[in-house]
Amino acid sequence: MTKEVDARGQACPKPVIMTKNSLNEITDGTITTIVDNEVAKENVIKLVKSLGFNYKVDKSSDSEFYVHITKGDGEKEDAPATCPPNIFKDMTIVFGSDKLGQGSDELGKILVKGFIYSLTEAIPYPATLVFLNSGVNLTTEGSEVIEDLKKLEEQGVEILTCGTCLDFYGIEDKLKVGEVSNMYTIVEKIKNAANTVTF
Repeated sequence: MTKEVDARGQACPKPVIMTKNSLNEITDGTITTIVDNEVAKENVIKLVKSLGFNYKVDKSSDSEFYVHITKGDGEKEDAPATCPPNIFKDMTIVFGSDKLGQGSDELGKILVKGFIYSLTEAIPYPATLVFLNSGVNLTTEGSEVIEDLKKLEEQGVEILTCGTCLDFYGIEDKLKVGEVSNMYTIVEKIKNAANTVTF
């Protein structure tokens, strides 16, 4: 069976959801998802990898990609290394701003810097950090907390930055730590975490 998912013009996370729904409808066969931007292509690939299916990508123009996914003969990627006990807490922290709290912007920036530094010193670490809206300024070029975030990433903390937000602010090529993500993945992280903290 071969199906085509035309996700051109669809905003994040619609291409991922459309692809997942189509994969759920077949037991084996090939699905080709067509997207018209780099972020959507990467998000679809992340979904495919997480599901363990084979794929290949054809590029038909500067911004149009055909992601060919084969369901039925893929192999699951190796499970991530198990973390030593007591190193991680099943917690997702969501940064919806590049400041902490309401009131003075200057104070808010000082507080978020201190908060992220404190995370590097406090075990157990949160499993995942998510950055949305102006929070993406914390994971991109010019951020004062990049080095602390890199320390957390080196320890195994997952750092996800909203791709739509990067596009909105025109800084999609400025990411310095972690990986670009989509709203579908972010919702899954929040939904499945034992604890979620939102700023």
